[in-house]
Amino acid sequence: MRKIVTLSLISALALTACATNDLGEKRDLNNTEMGAIIGTLGGAAIGAAVNHKNRGKGALIGAVGGGLAGAGIGYYMDQQAKDLQKQLAAEIQRGEITLQKNSDNSLLVSMTSNTGFDTNSSQLKGGFTPTLDKIAKVVNQYGKTAITVVGHTDNVGKDAYNQTLSEQRARSVVDYLVGRQVNPVRLDSYGKGKTQPRASNDTEEGRRLNRRVELWIMPVEAAK
Repeated sequence: MRKIVTLSLISALALTACATNDLGEKRDLNNTEMGAIIGTLGGAAIGAAVNHKNRGKGALIGAVGGGLAGAGIGYYMDQQAKDLQKQLAAEIQRGEITLQKNSDNSLLVSMTSNTGFDTNSSQLKGGFTPTLDKIAKVVNQYGKTAITVVGHTDNVGKDAYNQTLSEQRARSVVDYLVGRQVNPVRLDSYGKGKTQPRASNDTEEGRRLNRRVELWIMPVEAAK
């Protein structure tokens, strides 16, 4: 897997130079956040700023104003899950989105190709953006989380093409969230091509389910 840091994401940061607090209110980026982004551009702070396996350490903790600890982690993520459930109730009822809370307190929001992208396209469908607006609203209210966007495809086509397409789709979601004031330090994206199907590729319905984008929302834990 390759980590993606996009030019459009960088441009959005340079233009907006703001983030949000836990109430979803706009604020200026602090020195830690700006330093993390600048370091990322230079290649020196990728591990600290956006490494999804090291999200509770380094620059990210400072960027979100301190991490979560103890029993507060579970409560914080439970409340976020409830708010996502409420905001996305219509999409969940229509089968366009699934939402689950995992044993490690992470949340998984999974979206199908019905709402996200046309076949062979990484351009967001117009009907998908209101859903992303709802997600952005919630994650901006819960600023002590990190979001990894993962793109997936079905098995139709060459492996290299599917890998690139999955990366581009994940990147499109990240760029849109940045445009909705989600702090760029909290975001990263990956593409997994056809390697992680959640249904059989032998049927069109299965392939539709496999053409998806997932948002893994993880608590930023305080350093121990």
